[in-house]
Amino acid sequence: MAGNRASEDKLQEGIRLFNLKRWDPALQEFLRIDAGQCSAEEVTEIAYYLGLCYMKLERHEDALIYLEQVVTNSEEPLRVYQCRLTLAYIYVTTKRAKMAEFELQRLSQSGFESVQIYTTLGYAAWSQKNFKGAVEFYEQALEMDEKNATAMNGLGYILVDSNIDLARGLRFCRRAVDHAPQNASYMDSLGWAYYKNGDTQEARIWLRRAFELAPHNPVIRAHMRLVVGEAS
Repeated sequence: MAGNRASEDKLQEGIRLFNLKRWDPALQEFLRIDAGQCSAEEVTEIAYYLGLCYMKLERHEDALIYLEQVVTNSEEPLRVYQCRLTLAYIYVTTKRAKMAEFELQRLSQSGFESVQIYTTLGYAAWSQKNFKGAVEFYEQALEMDEKNATAMNGLGYILVDSNIDLARGLRFCRRAVDHAPQNASYMDSLGWAYYKNGDTQEARIWLRRAFELAPHNPVIRAHMRLVVGEAS
């Protein structure tokens, strides 16, 4: 009984630290728990928090191990949904778009639908150069939430960058910036859209604004070098 109580105390302390966004101390607390003293349900809960801590600390390979355990063992649909979405995010971040797409398709087939699923699917499709598929996913996201700036920006950028519909892409990029005027990535997309539409003067204005906010962003730097001739 003492062992169970000690494990429960560590679990609650880890959760407390996690809620305070103290990822590393929370991680250490969860790692101190003797899983042999825990129920199967508690082991799954520990795996859930370990996976999220590792994800927050950008230790993606470690996060995958524990999040997969939750997806396999948890009986809580919403927690499985969150973990699949997190797995997809990690796969996209680590350039494993096909695996991200697999996780998201599993969610969709299970009856879960959200703007975040479709925007992540759009990004995954774009990263595999499936531009038509990416456009369709972003359009589905906007059908669910016509004011979603992430979907507007993603759709607009793909339409102009892949030369599918330059004028329509520019309109979506403008709308994204209107909804989130301090977002450097959206400013960059808008600048790139102006450039692709032949308006270099307006493109330089927006790219400079984006660069001022995010001077180390590699995409923004590349656009600055090409359009403005500087990235320093």
